[in-house]
Amino acid sequence: MPRFSIIVPVFKVQGFLRECLDSVLGQSYPDFEVIAVDDRSPDSCPAILDGYAGRDARVRVLHLPENVGLGRARNAGLEQASGDYVLFLDSDDCYTPGLLAAVAARLEAGDDPDIVVFDHVRTHWWGRGGRSTAADLLAAAGTGTFSVREKPEYLHLFLVAWNKAYRRDFFLKHGLRYAPGLYEDAPVTYRSMVLADRVACLERIGVEYRQRRQGAITRTPGRRHFDIFPQYEGLFRFVEARPDLEWARPLLFERALDHMLFVLAREDRVRPADRPDFYREIRSFHTRHVPEGGFALPDGWRGQEMRLLATAPYASYAVARGLREVRRVAGAGKRRVTRAASQRAQRAWYAVRSRLPLDPDLAVYSAFSHRGVLGDPAAIHAKAGEIAPHIKGVWVVQEDAVDTLPPGTDFVVPGSRRYHEVMARATYWVNNVNWPGTLAKRPGTVHVQTHQGTPLKYMAADLLTKPGARHGFDVPKMLWRADRWDYSLVANRHSELAWERAYPCHFTSLRTGSPRNDVLVNAGPQAGEAARARLGVPAGDTVVLYAPTRREYRRGGHVDRIDLARFARDLGPGHTLVVRLHPSLAQGTARGTGLADLHRRGVLIDATDEPRVEDVLLAADVLVTDYSALMFDYANLDRPIVIHADDWGAYVASRGAYFDITADAPGHVSRSYRELAWLFASGTWQDGESARLRAGFRERFCEFDDGLAAERVVRTLMLGERMPEPPGGVEPGGVGRVPAPAAPGAHSMR
Repeated sequence: MPRFSIIVPVFKVQGFLRECLDSVLGQSYPDFEVIAVDDRSPDSCPAILDGYAGRDARVRVLHLPENVGLGRARNAGLEQASGDYVLFLDSDDCYTPGLLAAVAARLEAGDDPDIVVFDHVRTHWWGRGGRSTAADLLAAAGTGTFSVREKPEYLHLFLVAWNKAYRRDFFLKHGLRYAPGLYEDAPVTYRSMVLADRVACLERIGVEYRQRRQGAITRTPGRRHFDIFPQYEGLFRFVEARPDLEWARPLLFERALDHMLFVLAREDRVRPADRPDFYREIRSFHTRHVPEGGFALPDGWRGQEMRLLATAPYASYAVARGLREVRRVAGAGKRRVTRAASQRAQRAWYAVRSRLPLDPDLAVYSAFSHRGVLGDPAAIHAKAGEIAPHIKGVWVVQEDAVDTLPPGTDFVVPGSRRYHEVMARATYWVNNVNWPGTLAKRPGTVHVQTHQGTPLKYMAADLLTKPGARHGFDVPKMLWRADRWDYSLVANRHSELAWERAYPCHFTSLRTGSPRNDVLVNAGPQAGEAARARLGVPAGDTVVLYAPTRREYRRGGHVDRIDLARFARDLGPGHTLVVRLHPSLAQGTARGTGLADLHRRGVLIDATDEPRVEDVLLAADVLVTDYSALMFDYANLDRPIVIHADDWGAYVASRGAYFDITADAPGHVSRSYRELAWLFASGTWQDGESARLRAGFRERFCEFDDGLAAERVVRTLMLGERMPEPPGGVEPGGVGRVPAPAAPGAHSMR
């Protein structure tokens, strides 16, 4: 029998589940079992849980046949528990290191009390919070045990399931179970606290309580928040049936009203239109359950609210609350007005056009901040032209990029009248970056976010821990704009999890593959010949593509990691070095480092300005990169990749990474120029080990790229047709996976 049973109910938390389980399984105290309850989660959570159970015997997974909600999922786990003590942990939260050892020591010192309560810290999506409101109470409790009747102030501890260790026989003896619906924690917390003869406190932060930006039901407005009333009705039926608990009624009554008024005041819970009804429910509860001898009103505004409940209708309460808010705002000072008159005029015109109905056959496209017909949006636009020609596509393009557009492209320039008209009436918005915040997305508009490849480096909300990398980026505004997304396209499970963490917004992940990679997956042996000829590659040469990414730890973003002239010389005759800088460096200081001169002298080919990166990849026989996302796309070609990671530590420290590319590489890794040169001089860059590493990398990161991504997007989202997921969407490496072709033999170094 283990000392602890840790029950983890799981539903739609695939981006956080591994971190949660790792925090438990990494505890220094080993005597525990984990009962993970899959509440019929529709994402990858069931597979993640089964993977952990297969690797660690302490993990047991209970797959429920239907979704039952958080409370009943906890009950289901409780039925399977065998530990002396039961702990509940929400699957998007984490234990702090050493928690279980500290709880075990506290239990031993307290001679196994009924309940041990420990502290927590709120981890907001923008950073870690400060001390909890329970910190002082926990500190004041000392090392002894007590009952709530002796110390009623401890009913003010945070009323959740996951900050306590319950003695299992105490929990079962009193029939403590979680009811369905929201606020299920409150009745169990209060019942257990007033029933416990011995409560112990542990002055230690045990849980990282994640405050997700979106996704938490308690922060989603709606009528479900009326669940709080039946929850407390059940608690008071229990108390009123127990004469021995009459002492607790005034305490619990005040706590119930405090909780209800707290919920009423939260705009992210009770909608303005529902507040009169919610207030009337509180008053009705007050009338039914007010103790005969009264109860102690708390100090301050909360006490005034409770006094109003006995006498005032909602209108009077709303006036009192409004006056208090006016005084608060006035005391805080005036807000600054920052919007310019031109922006107001543009918004006004956009609002006028938004009164017209949406055009069901209009799609608007943009890529790389309006730089042209590029990337995933271009692939989707082209496929729509083939199989959905009735859908008119209009591109948003910066004025200085108009000359680069293919003939016949319909376009608008940002800020123009037609731009606002098109944006207001288009049913489909397709982009690989965010649209400007000045555009309000209308109901019925379908926003498709394609992204710019598979993420290795931290993005969006994850950059909050990397102040240098997010310099110049307003992460909250970025996420506010991302709130408009309806669909997020992914090429692999890794991207699915990373985007859900980086963008804590409401959207649906679609396992489509990357549309721009269709041309790579479907490429024939001669696919790169046109690009090689356009670039000026001599016939028969082996093309070595060098594609470095930017560095946040260096001003301007560019760092010369290798001597390009030396590298081109060391490659020797029969080889052409092609260099493509990160798009953000195309117009920066990097072009003044000698790259242009080397290009003019024929030492190498500068392909930074080539509009279609796919053509450059097709032209290459081998990719040398550091941490560029191009490696994930290039892997579809099943051609050698070399990772040059001589500054991996500095890069991770400044930018952050979702995994260690030097440990899970798509090919050989060099950590110095000497090693890089040796890989090519010896031919090791294309040996059997390189092929083995690449195969594993492709299985993981080219999982959904089957050459039908653009068609899948158009048919699914624009034509409303059903189309099966890619073969890799069933299981990694599933039967039916379409392999990309190998490099043309004419360009081999063998």
